[in-house]
Amino acid sequence: MSSIYPPLETQRLILRDFVESDWQAVHNYASNPEVVRYLPFGPNTEEDTKNFLQTEIKMRRKRPRQHFGFAITLKSDKQVIGSCHISITNPSKQEGSIGYCLAKEFWGQGYATETARKLLDFGFKQLSLHRIFAFCDPKNTRSMRVLVKIGMRQEGYLREYEWIKGKWRDSLLYAILDREMMQIQLLSIYADKTY
Repeated sequence: MSSIYPPLETQRLILRDFVESDWQAVHNYASNPEVVRYLPFGPNTEEDTKNFLQTEIKMRRKRPRQHFGFAITLKSDKQVIGSCHISITNPSKQEGSIGYCLAKEFWGQGYATETARKLLDFGFKQLSLHRIFAFCDPKNTRSMRVLVKIGMRQEGYLREYEWIKGKWRDSLLYAILDREMMQIQLLSIYADKTY
């Protein structure tokens, strides 16, 4: 059940593989209608959440591994505050996608940006991806801000793209290329230097 890759660390977070005992922490946010308003799942029943965790655990056993679903945990106390993923969607094109979800009490503190940035870093450096994309509901302005902050560009507006919770929903498509990420990282290194 162990991951090919060790947990991913940021300044304040550890992104690690899910374990079955995470179900209650995951259920706490996945059953909240406000948290899942723009997501294709939820609000979860307890069975939904347990099935989600079983699916994540099974998917990480596949070789080669093409889906990495992680629990977002605080470094300070190991508390699970959300989930995220990066998936290789097209190996021949070196393309992948990312997504993230945080418990409401952790919104607005920069955790989503920190998580998404680490997923990009992992995707480009460890998975050798060329392009990483994300979908976002046009009404989800918080998530749109995160995607822009990490350097992604809006590439499209997909009308009635997904059937979610009984209705067709539009989606925004954001993406970033490996060379663009490299440029952002170089600029931040130069900005950090004091002369």
